[in-house]
Amino acid sequence: MNRAKLKSYAPQARTDFIQAMTDRAAFYGLTAGKIESVVDSGDVAVIAGREFPRSIVGKRKRLADRIQANGFDQTMEAMAYTWFNRLVAIRFMELHGYLDHGYRVLSPSPHRGESRGEGLIPEILEHAEHVDLPGLKKDLVVDLKLAGNKEAELYRLLLTAQCNALNTAMPFLFEKIDDETELLLPDNLLNSDSLIRKLVSEIDEADWQEVEIIGWLYQFYISEKKDKVIGRVVASEDIPAATQLFTPNWIVKYLVQNTLGRLWLEHHPESPLKAKMEYYIEPAEQTAEVAEQLREIVRQRAAEHHATRLQELPRRHSRLPCFFRVLPWRLIFR
Repeated sequence: MNRAKLKSYAPQARTDFIQAMTDRAAFYGLTAGKIESVVDSGDVAVIAGREFPRSIVGKRKRLADRIQANGFDQTMEAMAYTWFNRLVAIRFMELHGYLDHGYRVLSPSPHRGESRGEGLIPEILEHAEHVDLPGLKKDLVVDLKLAGNKEAELYRLLLTAQCNALNTAMPFLFEKIDDETELLLPDNLLNSDSLIRKLVSEIDEADWQEVEIIGWLYQFYISEKKDKVIGRVVASEDIPAATQLFTPNWIVKYLVQNTLGRLWLEHHPESPLKAKMEYYIEPAEQTAEVAEQLREIVRQRAAEHHATRLQELPRRHSRLPCFFRVLPWRLIFR
């Protein structure tokens, strides 16, 4: 895996996604400085002199409420990360054949010729009339495809339907897109400089073969924010950036194999599992003197910890008897 490329791509992706969300919010009259009012005008809603279908009013209100509750910048960042996560997940799944219909959603078919100018068309768009996804209306798909100039609208419809289809398996990541996040799905998704195109072109397909890429992308995605907040008092919304780091596969294996793995081998010493635990370390033999010293340290620390916690009780509960303060804890925990 080329982590240098991931480290270059992901921080810029965060900036690009946040800007795309910000631009999209402004399209609906939502900016850091102002929330434009909505004027009901029959079959349409008018926002800052621009007409919109009435169907967006409820979603737009939920987005406005979220901005008022959490702040504009935080809301845009949360929305950006939501869409980044979704697209990364779809990219991984399409390259591993995890999508039921078998078509790539973000990238062209591997059999098409990039040099012939065919590389910008996602495979699912080419086969739109054959795609069967929950809630996707075949008649509308066919009409949009036959129109000849509705590719962007058709692709947006297909991408939304794909996200909704994945809601059943991963509702924590793919909420039903009939909410405010749908409003912020950017336009121009088929452009050569779109968020999707950059995701596809800037990370080699070979790097997607390891599931660890998702963790590394997350760590590099928040790296610039982490550098800004680390070393000072961290606001609650910045805690993830300051504290969450990706744990590489070998560290996870080391921890599991030397804890649960060791416990298993203690009860099943002849288990063939031991040969498969590449990071397992045989426990060192301890002399009786060292073992007793370790036990004494554990006893002392346990006594001090319990004493500290129990002596807090009189302060928290005034009716408890004061003898909690003078109990001989070392005698109790001998």
